[in-house]
Amino acid sequence: MGTLYVVATPIGNLEDITLRALKTLRRVRLIAAEDTRAARVLLTRYRIHTPVTSFWEHNELRKLNTILAALQQGDVALISRAGTPGISDPGYRLVTAAIEAGFPVVPIPGPTAAITALAIAGLPTDSFCFLGMLPRRRTDRRRRLQRVVHEPHTLVVYEAPHRLLDALADMVEVLGADRRLAVCCELTKLYEETWRGTVAQAQAHFQAHSPRGEYTLVIAGATADEPPWDDEAVLARVSALVREGWSNRDAVRQAADESGRPRREVYRLWTRRQTEPHSFDTPRPQ
Repeated sequence: MGTLYVVATPIGNLEDITLRALKTLRRVRLIAAEDTRAARVLLTRYRIHTPVTSFWEHNELRKLNTILAALQQGDVALISRAGTPGISDPGYRLVTAAIEAGFPVVPIPGPTAAITALAIAGLPTDSFCFLGMLPRRRTDRRRRLQRVVHEPHTLVVYEAPHRLLDALADMVEVLGADRRLAVCCELTKLYEETWRGTVAQAQAHFQAHSPRGEYTLVIAGATADEPPWDDEAVLARVSALVREGWSNRDAVRQAADESGRPRREVYRLWTRRQTEPHSFDTPRPQ
């Protein structure tokens, strides 16, 4: 019976790999790679000739049994396109399947974009919340952000260049324009860059400078002195959403998520307000 080695590989600079990782990749019987082209670049650099098979989000279910069968014959290494396997990529499914099948799973630690960005962001690092890749659809992305709007810990997010501006626009709306953040691009690569400021400033900056490369965003958590949403602020938000075309039900749910108030409580306030209509254009708290 073999062992599954979860091997971290460089996130950019190919010299950021450990001696133990290189030794492991040389001696296993098979390498399961999220991106075989990226794997070939790394293996060619270090003259490693171990056979490689693909294991990514579109073939993972079909390949699971093949790789588990290979583990019956000897050791297998799992590598992602870059960084640590299983962190925001399909590798965790192979790890889970190997554990369930009774194979030993051993980590070979190394680079991770989230931790690398967190270390240089200049924001609190004693605790953080990793959100991975934000959803592509605006509604889902805003819902994900609303779940952490009151989170006091530092937030870490991955984002693609073609969605960065949309994500920043939603952060301005949901998290607030004045939240501090660091936007890290192309970490450890030739054109590595880290931009620091507020969410609104980041939005303006990347509107003027087209996003390119892969981004890791490190965002300050909510501060304890942020004012709570009172009844009028919650009702004003529901009203604004209804005017935008949201149904009463969806508007109540959205306002509850943004404010942190229980949905049942917001629904009761909204129902009462509808029976006693008057102006409630109180601006939402910032």
